[in-house]
Amino acid sequence: QVQLVESGGGLVQPGGSLRLSCAASGSIFVINVMGWYRQAPGKQRELVAAVTSGLTPTYADSVKGRFTISRDSAKNTVYLQMNSLKPEDTAVYYCNYKPAGNLEVWGQGTLVTVSS
Repeated sequence: QVQLVESGGGLVQPGGSLRLSCAASGSIFVINVMGWYRQAPGKQRELVAAVTSGLTPTYADSVKGRFTISRDSAKNTVYLQMNSLKPEDTAVYYCNYKPAGNLEVWGQGTLVTVSS
């Protein structure tokens, strides 16, 4: 079983930066996708960014050019560097792990608040 531990959320002013981390532990499949989703109040959960085990990234249009996803395969950790944050980025951010052919796993979520 895989567990995800997230860190790095918090309060930041518009235009600021935050870095989220998500460490996976347990039986990690070699082929997988790790990523970040977010859910704002009253809205559906949406993909923010994801990266495959082959290091191919995917971004939501709303964060392209501002957010960067990366992963350290040796540490089974994925990072989300968020720059030029906007109030509309405020949400609970969830780490996600999708192994090939198996059930996905979600982290507990970390709150990001962008406000002056």
